[in-house]
Amino acid sequence: MGTYSYTAITETGITKTGVIEADSIDAANNTLAAQGYIPSKIIKKAPGSTGLGLSGLRESLYQVKPPDIILFTKQFRTLLKAGLSMLNILQVLEDQTENPKLRKVINNIHQDINEGASLHDAFMKYPKVFSFLYCSMIKAGEASGSLPEILDRLTYVIEHEYEVKTRIRSVLQYPIFVITFLLIAFIILFTFVIPKFVNFFKNAKLDLPLPTKISMNIYQFLSDYWYFILGIIVIAIMLLAFYLRTEQGRFVKDALLLRVPVIGSLLLRAAISRFASIFSILHSSGVDILDSMDILSGTIGNMAISRELDHIKNRLEEGRGIAEPLKSAKYFTPMLINMVAIGEETGNLQDMLGDVSEHYDTEVDYSIKKLTEAIGPVLIIGLAAIIGFFALAIFMPMWDLTKMVKF
Repeated sequence: MGTYSYTAITETGITKTGVIEADSIDAANNTLAAQGYIPSKIIKKAPGSTGLGLSGLRESLYQVKPPDIILFTKQFRTLLKAGLSMLNILQVLEDQTENPKLRKVINNIHQDINEGASLHDAFMKYPKVFSFLYCSMIKAGEASGSLPEILDRLTYVIEHEYEVKTRIRSVLQYPIFVITFLLIAFIILFTFVIPKFVNFFKNAKLDLPLPTKISMNIYQFLSDYWYFILGIIVIAIMLLAFYLRTEQGRFVKDALLLRVPVIGSLLLRAAISRFASIFSILHSSGVDILDSMDILSGTIGNMAISRELDHIKNRLEEGRGIAEPLKSAKYFTPMLINMVAIGEETGNLQDMLGDVSEHYDTEVDYSIKKLTEAIGPVLIIGLAAIIGFFALAIFMPMWDLTKMVKF
């Protein structure tokens, strides 16, 4: 069996390209005709070929961003409610999608469904496009027969998380810009400015002030050992990148982030909001509590909290309620625990979790504002201190030199 790339015309007159497995060109032609396509070009791909070519390389550069996934999910939900068949829905979505990578993925999903695969299995093949949460919700929707409602709730989760991440990113843009500016200024000073003053001050035999001595020592150290320092930095970055790819590395990083003042509180509140929101959706969809813990552990976005959820699942397997294991967990707040306990007692867990999610959404907004207010003064003070230090290091000896000239 070989792989064939094809160009065909659909029943609606739209030109479509793709890849198909077949025993021969005739077999590929018959398969496409059975799918309602009119093949115009079928070419066998060379063994080992990726099939990307120039156009494929260009297509691979596209990223499937959250707005594309949000729009896809909304359109998917609307078409499901309209009563179209799944194959027709996927064909319409493929025709309407502008992102080349997502269009290719939808085309592949369409082929898998046409060959008898379940919707969940077809989506699971593309974890870089559709998250574990997304695929799990698709599976829950298929099992419960309420896929449109599931997609509606899933759209809310994706939109909300994208909004929160966008706001946090916008808050961090300013400090990143300032820090980058400081690094560039630091490099310029120690490459072009400080060297010109070092020999001058040495020849003048002045009693140099402390800031100038520190600057000269730093310059001397960097000029003598720059290759050694650069090597250490490169090796450290490589080792750190490798370590952070391991499960233990991600756990340590996430646990440390939760301890950072202001930022840690913000991340924890966002994680609790995510936990409550997703748990509410899973519970209302009839997903088993143990399966819900597995899904939450894989989608919470923090390895430290994920491990706590694994411990909670182990205690749930012993036959305990949800609130009791939550009490022994490290990162879950008393409010969440109490609301879950009330929900268990009243049989209204879904609404209680929804209220918790809304509350922590509000706290996340407050934490973002607090972080924005705190960053400005800290950066201004830091920037003033660094600039002031180098100004003193250069101009204090110059001032002493002018006084000597006057005398």
